[in-house]
Amino acid sequence: MTEPLHDAPDASDDDITINPTIDRVLSRRAQALADDDGFLERSDHDGDQLDREERSALRRVQGLSTELEDITEVEYRQLRLERVVLAAVWTQGTVEDAENSLRELAALAETAGSDVLAGVLQRRDNPDPGTYLGSGKALELRDIVVAEGADTVVCDAELSPSQRRALEDVVKVKVIDRTALILDIFAQHAKSREGRAQVELAQLTYLLPRLRGWGESMSRQAGGQAAGGQGMGSRGPGETKIELDRRRINSRIAKLKRDITAMKTHRDTSRSSRRNNGTPSVTIAGYTNAGKSTLLNRLTHAGVLVDNQLFATLDTTVRRSETADGREYTITDTVGFVRHLPEQLVEAFRSTLEEVADADLLLHVVDGSHPDPEGQISAVRGILADVDAADVKEVVVINKADAADPEVVDRILRNERHSIAVSARTGDGVPELLQLIADELPKPDIDVEVLVPYARGDLVSRLHDEAEILTEEHVAEGTRVSARVHGDLAAELTPFAAAG
Repeated sequence: MTEPLHDAPDASDDDITINPTIDRVLSRRAQALADDDGFLERSDHDGDQLDREERSALRRVQGLSTELEDITEVEYRQLRLERVVLAAVWTQGTVEDAENSLRELAALAETAGSDVLAGVLQRRDNPDPGTYLGSGKALELRDIVVAEGADTVVCDAELSPSQRRALEDVVKVKVIDRTALILDIFAQHAKSREGRAQVELAQLTYLLPRLRGWGESMSRQAGGQAAGGQGMGSRGPGETKIELDRRRINSRIAKLKRDITAMKTHRDTSRSSRRNNGTPSVTIAGYTNAGKSTLLNRLTHAGVLVDNQLFATLDTTVRRSETADGREYTITDTVGFVRHLPEQLVEAFRSTLEEVADADLLLHVVDGSHPDPEGQISAVRGILADVDAADVKEVVVINKADAADPEVVDRILRNERHSIAVSARTGDGVPELLQLIADELPKPDIDVEVLVPYARGDLVSRLHDEAEILTEEHVAEGTRVSARVHGDLAAELTPFAAAG
């Protein structure tokens, strides 16, 4: 067992901890993705899970490198999975917070298809504006990369374009940041047309300020003598390649925004139709890998993909359900959140996240077995505030209670006024959750007594779907009903009000 990363609280800003064996911070299977065989047991509630079988049968492999250490050894060229070293700067909080963040980065890297070899954690007041870790520590990182045979460095922050270039110049391998890693995972997992458009928009928005040219492939503009040229006949070919790329990216971004706006109109129409029918809505939101899809399958038999991966499902799923007393409602599964979710993704997925803002009830799912569940809650609420969903009625659902520390579950139950502990895998607590949903959903509040002609069976059907039926009687003139209804339905029933 390795020693703790930091034993002394007064470590200087230049201290750096390197753990090549990854016993403490990392493992060959990232600790953020727990090896809980029970979690992966297939349940009848999860459906056929064909997507999961497809992913296992043929996984996309990112970053196959054919670069040669010796250009003469052409016949020994190898294709290989990216082998990465993680790097992070710990600026605030406890060492446990820093380690949890690095574990999460390891899980993200493994989800993207990489092999995590080592982790580097440096204590500084602020990241170095030049090379993120600082020039001296960047050289030490280079030594680790060479020793481990890594071909990529992943930094646990969003790097500026200059920081990424400078660090690449030192370590001599590809450097990507947390934002690029999350965008890559989203690109792998998005399936719907809207999801793919949203991810592409986020990727292009991230890429635009990071374009750079390489050597003579970037033809330069040449002006007259004032611009250092030789006058007529010596001008360059016009736009440089980087300017062409930038213009094409801007054109593509504009088109994607138009497409997403059109898709948003369709989504708004569907949501408005449900609203007009008086159908309450429940939205499931929470940290990635907290078990949202498993919970949706348990509640509605939706058959959504379930896998022990970060961001396994991205596309919004809407299903109908009903309470024990027969009231219909919709339940929606949304994209998972994570600490420091790239702002490009929040903006691109804003139309999807509006499902949360318009919900009648929010089920905020938390992984009770995670090392820092309160940190998950705080991160999710921060993103909900960004999309104007902070005021939605919220119930904190502590999932994986069967695998969680009972003291942690009790602590969250005490601190969160509206909370409940469940296990979506085993079904424990699910009946109580269903009853809680029924209690929290808005109920019809207008008493009516109507005599509906038999020719208007559609209104009687709506009464059964949307209202609380008190009494019902079939008479010669039609169906006499006493019920509690919503305002919209009450207005339609006004012509059929029964005489006292």
